[in-house]
Amino acid sequence: MEQLKRVYEAFNARDLETALSLMHDDVDWPNGWEGGRLQGREAVREYWTRQFASIDSHVTPEAFTESGDRVAVTVHQVVKDLEGTVQSDGTVSHVYTLRDGLVTRMDIVNLS
Repeated sequence: MEQLKRVYEAFNARDLETALSLMHDDVDWPNGWEGGRLQGREAVREYWTRQFASIDSHVTPEAFTESGDRVAVTVHQVVKDLEGTVQSDGTVSHVYTLRDGLVTRMDIVNLS
């Protein structure tokens, strides 16, 4: 759980290097903003760079549920445009698959 908390802290601080270091090189990541899926750390880096240049998103983990190599995280997610207007504000579930303490996959489930 501490590992995933660090991912969220790094994401919210826009510290890509720390967030990416907590993922496997071949991580399978959802493109929740544009659609589809991404393969590998570099694809996630490019995606987040584009995202941060266009929108301001902040995610706050509220609950963690662990089951084997998977962890479901309930998060409060706020997305604003670059002028500060809220585009969305709600709760989603991020489901992570871990291997050797690193994220290998993440999925998004909308809850609200």
